[in-house]
Amino acid sequence: MLIGIDFDNTIARYDSVFTMEAKKEGLVTSDWQGTKQDLKQKLYSIQDGGRIWQKIQGQVYGPYMYMAELFPGVARFLLRCKLQGHTVFIVSHKTKYGHFDSTKTPLRQAALDWMHAKGFFDEFAIHRENIFFADTRYGKVEKIRDLSLDVFIDDLEEVFAEDNFPNIKKILFSNSIVPQQIKTTI
Repeated sequence: MLIGIDFDNTIARYDSVFTMEAKKEGLVTSDWQGTKQDLKQKLYSIQDGGRIWQKIQGQVYGPYMYMAELFPGVARFLLRCKLQGHTVFIVSHKTKYGHFDSTKTPLRQAALDWMHAKGFFDEFAIHRENIFFADTRYGKVEKIRDLSLDVFIDDLEEVFAEDNFPNIKKILFSNSIVPQQIKTTI
């Protein structure tokens, strides 16, 4: 089976890194707690919140990428795919550089370095040539189509709603569905 998985917020979890950066920038109090989505909503409610959010994203997905965690269950899911002989592809909508990132950290390379450190190429046996980054959501969906995948897992319903999304099995990932629970559908 050919299984495609999104990267950001499906494999890589950033909640604590976003919170750390927001606290460092004085955007939330030191005792603030919440998810990445909670923080995004909070920032979008203030003046220039969209720009502030993009600036934080550039830091988290770039220089602080190494601090991201694997979502619980992802390692087990990937090992199960390996043992069952499934081929796993990672297809991500990720720009080359973060908005407003003064370090100009290459986001795609930061993600690949993180995957290497987490054992993706060794322990999980995901081939580097099975990892793709697209500049746009449309480009991401075109790559999913070109790969002729059997299933795709993503945290964004918008990806599945794209006009060009192929007629394949769609699995919407959320914090309430951990990857090992997906085994019943694959």
